[in-house]
Amino acid sequence: MIKAFTLQNERLKSVDLSSVDRDAIVWIDMLSPSPEDEKTIEAWLGIAIPTRADMEEIEISSRLYSEDGAHYMTATLPARADEDQPEMGPVTFILSPAGTLVTLRFHEPSAFQILTQRAEKASLGCNNGEAVLINLLEIITDRLADILERAGREILELSKGIFHPSEKKASKRDRDFQILLRRIGRKEDLISKLQDSLLTMQRLSGFLSAVSSRSGKDERARIKTLSRDIASLADHTKGLSQKIGFLLDATLGMISIEQSAIIKIFSVVAVIFLPPTLVASVYGMNFDIMPELHWPLGYPFALGLMVLSALLPFWYFKRRGWL
Repeated sequence: MIKAFTLQNERLKSVDLSSVDRDAIVWIDMLSPSPEDEKTIEAWLGIAIPTRADMEEIEISSRLYSEDGAHYMTATLPARADEDQPEMGPVTFILSPAGTLVTLRFHEPSAFQILTQRAEKASLGCNNGEAVLINLLEIITDRLADILERAGREILELSKGIFHPSEKKASKRDRDFQILLRRIGRKEDLISKLQDSLLTMQRLSGFLSAVSSRSGKDERARIKTLSRDIASLADHTKGLSQKIGFLLDATLGMISIEQSAIIKIFSVVAVIFLPPTLVASVYGMNFDIMPELHWPLGYPFALGLMVLSALLPFWYFKRRGWL
């Protein structure tokens, strides 16, 4: 699918490629284009449209390059980012020699829809392809910042769940810790994906700053601000990643403490009941000459001796602070 936009009354307007002067088009958005669509744009703008395999290459030379006067920039962006498992995919931005922006993508990051909605209602200064690209990158950066803010709040909630558990029973806390581990894993996966996305955005903004030729003073200032914002978000993701690593270690440590406490209880119980077991074993021997067997108070005496032998280790453990 191909969408074309022209500038009318300082606002972007969606138009049909066949019904408008091609020189008036400032932005062409290609979403999962067919081979025929690609050939049409290539013939019209005189540029090569990269394949999906080319877009997924990880080498910088395959993602950021200039060819025949056109500048190619590819970044990895999330779609359905309100979920813990966003759909990640490459998006290629092409600035043609004529100044038209061509975007090529195979998934639907929300920034594209946001830009079209805003630019159709208000003037955003999208008078050429570079201006459209700058606006688009700014919206993408804002969206990434929103995702990171949401992830940061959820990570804070995870921290409270780990260090201030609401459940008092050990069995329920164990189940909660298992749930927390899964949530931590999902957050780590999300932050890792955002780190990869911001890394590609950092490289793209640096490349754009180097090749930008049509930008005025204000546009260059916006590109510089964009680069700083992306760098700050990248630093923020590093902090969140470290926080997630700490929470993972803390959760495993809490689980280990819970397990150690359970083993400790079993060990103490075993030690406490060892002396009564010894007493019971002694009086369970089949000897003929055992005075207590014929003593009327022998049975209460044996029971008392077993209780006393259990209480003395318990009292000793409490005194030493082992319980």
